[in-house]
Amino acid sequence: MRKKIVFVGLSGGVDSAVSAALLQKTGYEVVGVFIRTWHPEFLECNEEEERRDAMRVAAHLDIPFLTFDLEDVYKKEVADYMIAEYKAGRTPNPDVMCNQEVKFGAFLKKAILMGADYVATGHYAQDKKLVLSHGSHSILNVADRALVTNAEESTVFYLAKGVDTSKDQSYFLWTLKQEQLSKIIFPVGHLKKIEVRRLAKKFKLPNALKKDSQGICFLGAVDLKEFLRHYIKEKKGKVLNQKDEEIGYHNGVVFSTLGERHGFTITKKSPNNEPHYVVGKDVKKNILFVSAKKDFSYSNILTNISIKSTNWISGTPITYNLKSKIYSCQIRYHGEFLPCKIICRSRTSAEVIFNKPVMVAPGQSCVIYDNDICFGGGVVI
Repeated sequence: MRKKIVFVGLSGGVDSAVSAALLQKTGYEVVGVFIRTWHPEFLECNEEEERRDAMRVAAHLDIPFLTFDLEDVYKKEVADYMIAEYKAGRTPNPDVMCNQEVKFGAFLKKAILMGADYVATGHYAQDKKLVLSHGSHSILNVADRALVTNAEESTVFYLAKGVDTSKDQSYFLWTLKQEQLSKIIFPVGHLKKIEVRRLAKKFKLPNALKKDSQGICFLGAVDLKEFLRHYIKEKKGKVLNQKDEEIGYHNGVVFSTLGERHGFTITKKSPNNEPHYVVGKDVKKNILFVSAKKDFSYSNILTNISIKSTNWISGTPITYNLKSKIYSCQIRYHGEFLPCKIICRSRTSAEVIFNKPVMVAPGQSCVIYDNDICFGGGVVI
C-alpha cells in the first residue's frame, strides 16, 4: 500500500517545520510547500528570507520542496477585502480570510490536483473525526487517518481548540467545512508551544531557535493604520463624549475600532485626565464617540448581535427556543469566552444572545464553541 502524500505549508517558522517532521516520522510521504503571498511595494519584505528558511527545513528532512505563487489570490481575497472593509467603517479579520481563501482554499485545491491526499499546516488547532461503523463509534485524531484501512459507514469531522490555550488558533478557522477538514491535518495542535520547541531541537531543525512572527503576514512590523493610510485618505473629524460635547479630534473614523484607547486626540482634558476608549462611530458623519469607561450607550450592540455568512462545521446549533443550549463565544482573538445562545435565522444568518452587554465591531468574526469544539461562526453585522 502506497504512503499517503501530505503537502505541508512550510512558512519558514518552527511550527510548520515540526509539523513536517512529525508527519514524516508517522509514515507519510511529505512535500514541503512555500506559499508566496502579496505584499505592498512600499514595505520591506522578508519573504525570500522566510523561503530560504523553509528550504533549509526541507533539505534537512530530505523532502521535496515546492513554491506556490498565490499572490493574486492573496491580494484580492485578503488585502483588498481588508481595505474595503475598513473603508466601509467595519473591522475585518484578514487572518480568517487568509485561511479560507489561501491556505485552505487555493493551496488545498492545488495540492489535491497535484496528487496530495492531505495538506498540513502548523496551526494550533485539532482536527478530529467521529467514525461511525456498525452502530459503534470512535473519535480519532486526524493525523492517524493513514492507519485506518477499513471503509466507514459515515464520518463527521470536528475542529477543536489547540491544547496550548495561549496559542490556540481555532478562532481563525471557523470557516472550514467538512470537505476541507477531511483533507487537512494539524500535527502540532495536541502540543504546547514549549513541546514544539523541544521537538524542533530534538529533530535538529535549522530554525529551531527562530522567534515567532507577529501580526498580519504582509505587514510585518508596520502598524496597521500606517498601512491603511496608503489606501484610505485621512479626514479630520470630531471626538465627542457621552454628553455630546466635543472634546477632541481624529483623522478618520474608519481607522478606529470599538474598545481602542488610541487613534484620536483629546484636547479638552478631564480633571483626572483619564484614558478614553472608543465606544461608538458614526461613519457617515465621521464622528468618533469616546468615554472614560467602556460605555455602550453609543453602540447598537448590547446583549444581542446578528451575524451573517454563518458556517457550522459539524452540525447546526440547537436553537429551538430561548431555553436552548448554552454555548460560548469569542468575538476577538484570545478574547474572553462569553456564554451565549444561538438562534439560526436562516442557513447563512443567526442571532447571538449574551447574558451581559458586549462591545463588538461590525465585520469582526464571532466564533461559537461547545466546550473545546469550535462549532463555527459568522461575521458581525
